[in-house]
This record gives sequence, C-alpha cells and structure tokens, in this order.
Amino acid sequence: MATIVTGRQRAVGVALAIVAGFAAALQSRVNGTLATETGTAFGTAALSFGSGLVLLTLALPFSRAGRAALGQVAAGLRRGGAAGGLRWWECLGGLGGAFYVMSQGLTVDALGVAVFTIALVAGQSVSSLVIDRLGLAPGGVRLVTVGRALGPVLTVVAVVVVSGAGAATAALGLALFPLVAGVLQSFQQALNGRVRAAVRPSDDATTGRDGGVLAATFVSFLVGTAALLVVFGVSLVVDGAPTGALPTRMPADLLLYSGGLLGIVFIALQAAVVQRIGVLLLGLGMIAGQVVGALVLDVVSPAVAPPGAATYVGAALTLVAVAVPLLEGALRRHR
Repeated sequence: MATIVTGRQRAVGVALAIVAGFAAALQSRVNGTLATETGTAFGTAALSFGSGLVLLTLALPFSRAGRAALGQVAAGLRRGGAAGGLRWWECLGGLGGAFYVMSQGLTVDALGVAVFTIALVAGQSVSSLVIDRLGLAPGGVRLVTVGRALGPVLTVVAVVVVSGAGAATAALGLALFPLVAGVLQSFQQALNGRVRAAVRPSDDATTGRDGGVLAATFVSFLVGTAALLVVFGVSLVVDGAPTGALPTRMPADLLLYSGGLLGIVFIALQAAVVQRIGVLLLGLGMIAGQVVGALVLDVVSPAVAPPGAATYVGAALTLVAVAVPLLEGALRRHR
C-alpha cells in the first residue's frame, strides 16, 4: 500500500537525500585517494565497507531499538514470503553499494570522473523510474508522469554540461561498470527500504522505525563487506598483493579512512527516506548532492583547479531537475 506523505515531509526527505549525496561525493574523494595510496581498489572498497560494519557493530550494544529491529528482520526472514515476512533477496541491497565502491577504483582513472558520473546517472535515473513504476520500493507504485520523466533527463543534461567533451574520448567499454552501478544503486535504495519497512512499530517507543534504519544499514554493510572480502581474496590469489608491502603503503592521514563512516551516513539516510519519497526523488536528490558536493570540494581544495562556468551551470541544472518532479507533485495535490 502506498504511503501518503505531506508536501513538507517530501521536501524534508529530498533535502536529506541531497545531504546523502554530499556524503557520497566526499566518500568518493576519500576512497579514490586511499586507493591511489594503497594501490588496490578491491582492498580499499573492502576496507571502506568493513570499517563501516565495525562501527555499526560497536553501536548496536548502545541501541535497544537497533537490536530489537534486527531481531524483527531475522524473524521476517524466517517467515519468508508469508504475511509480514522478508524474502532473502530483499536483504541483498548491500551488493549494489559494494559494486559502486568497487567500480570507482576500477574505472575512474581510465574514464575520468565526468564520464563515470554520466554513466552512473544514466543507469540510476532510468532504473529508478522503472523501480517506482513496478512498486519495488516499500512506498508502493509511483506512476511515471511528465515531471518525473523530465527530472532524469535534465540531470543527464546537467552532467553532460559539466563533463564538456570528455565523453568523446572515453573508453566506452569500461563505462558499463558505472552504468550497472547506477542501476544497482536504485535497487539498493529500494531493497534497503524494504528491510526497514519489515520492522514494525511496537508499544515500546524504543523499538519503532528508528531502529529499522539501523537494522537496514547494518544488513547492507554486512552483505557488502562479505562480498567485497571475497572479491579482494580472489584478487590476491589471481593478481597477488599490491607492489610493496601493503602495511607500509597505508597513509597516515586518518581522514582517508572515513569512507566507512560516510557510507553509514548516506546509506542510513537512503533507508530512512525512500519510503517517503520513492526511489526516483531519492536518486535525483542524491545526484544533486553529489554534483553540488563535488563543486564545493573543488572550491575548497587548494590542490584542484577552480570550477569553470560550465560546472556552475551544470550544478544549477541538477537542482532544477530535482525541483521539477517536486513542483509537479505540489501542483497535482492542489488541484
């Protein structure tokens, strides 16, 4: 059954999605630098997810709501497809996040950030429309309207404006990685929302939906970490360890190890708001946060050339892309 929300709740949800996108942009910068320093994209991805899982595990003893919610998730898995149950595949959202982090280290150097983002946005925008139309997210079916279709189109245009001519020289075969990552991110948002929705409010206020956010985030990190550890192990067997002793290549800057914490922020925010605003608005909000976040990071970083006019135009177009479906929804409610 579809969730009924007010315009104010929808606006707050989109604002939180933008914050989640900013955290994702910052995580990309952190993980990209760490992968360069260590010489292993697979190891960096596993470290990022693994550190997030450790932080969540340390937080659980202090969260009665989180422990109760995880118990409900486990009970839902035991019931399976029965009423109020949770199917096993609904807990695999973490695979999308794992593939996204891994694809950054594998392709960004060859494609460039601009083309990587174009492919990511293309996959995420189109798949989010399909997911909302099919009702895979817990908020129910959301029809494809002109405004909801125009938002993804404007977002792609915005990223193309920012990228300039970079797309023409890209190794297009590698672009399949971020394209698939964008599709999987939409499924991750929908599936994490389903895990959260499996937690039912109880008479005890400490075991309500807030615990569901922690439970959904924990499950996502658990699945993603397990998958990335397997991939990292296989890479060590096939390719061997990175050149030089890995412990001596670990940088001393502690900020480079904040990828897991940043991942907790944006995955938790996704799980918290997807039921309210749907996968499409969540994806558009996160894209806006990523574009604006990248702009801010470039402005404040002394090692990066200042953004040009095209970057500012692209960032403005992205914000308009997020506003279009919001305004359309507001107009429809007032009729």
